Amino acid sequence: MDYAISVINLKKYFGPVKALEDVSFNVKPGEVFGFLGPNGAGKTTTIRCLMDFIRPTSGTITILGKDAQKNSVELKKKIGYLSGQVRLYDKWTGQRHIDFIKSFNGQKERSAELIKRLDFDPATKTKKLSSGNRQKLGIIMAFMCHPELLIFDEPTNALDPLLQNTVYELVEEEAKKGTTVLMSSHNLAEVDRVCSRVGIIKKGKIIATEDIAALKNKKMHTIKAYFHSQLEEKYFLNQNIKIIKKLPDGLIMTVKGDIVPLISQLTDMNLKDIEIEHATLDEIFLEYYEK
Repeated sequence: MDYAISVINLKKYFGPVKALEDVSFNVKPGEVFGFLGPNGAGKTTTIRCLMDFIRPTSGTITILGKDAQKNSVELKKKIGYLSGQVRLYDKWTGQRHIDFIKSFNGQKERSAELIKRLDFDPATKTKKLSSGNRQKLGIIMAFMCHPELLIFDEPTNALDPLLQNTVYELVEEEAKKGTTVLMSSHNLAEVDRVCSRVGIIKKGKIIATEDIAALKNKKMHTIKAYFHSQLEEKYFLNQNIKIIKKLPDGLIMTVKGDIVPLISQLTDMNLKDIEIEHATLDEIFLEYYEK
């Protein structure tokens, strides 16, 4: 299969610091791929390597069938990129930034539509823009030239919930057209909303790559059990059970796998009440991350 993005054994060292260690993942054409991890996990370093802003210590990166380093200039005409920290020329207006992108991209563009949808004033000099409006300008420049690939680093930074929804709608619209999207985020709800598949990175290493649907279907439950009398934790020592919180008259636990054995055990323990919920995506993610 020809992937839109293929990363193989990517390493990036800054002196003794191993920022990335054997990172490998693929992004299929037309999919929205979430790159998930907390700040400092290696998301931005990976994206900077993809964009050829920094060179890997070793490993290979192929984008749209081409070597990401040898064909960097050509590829940038096909990529809409949004940095996690939008850098702008303070003495330029938003419109001048937009015109600059038009001048070297040479493709049909849609900036007027995006300006309207994001409620952005392009006549203001960027040094006077709020952080939210600077982010809007970055989004306009990323989307405006109908890229084949969108690469976003925390795309909804500094945006209010309504504008976040607008960005999600734009991503979903592009995906329907067949545009490939790679979106780094530490916001699990954001990834759940727009992504079909996710790569989870921890301390510079990929620890899992999962379909969002499969991630949600992981057998994991949150159980709140209330008892007529106090019980000791030792009764629940099991590798599949994790006690989250002690209550005055009970426990809150997360349970991996089949919950029937635990339910049978609880019914023999002076049980007063019980609540069972499917674990949230956040809880499943944390389970991966703590392994």
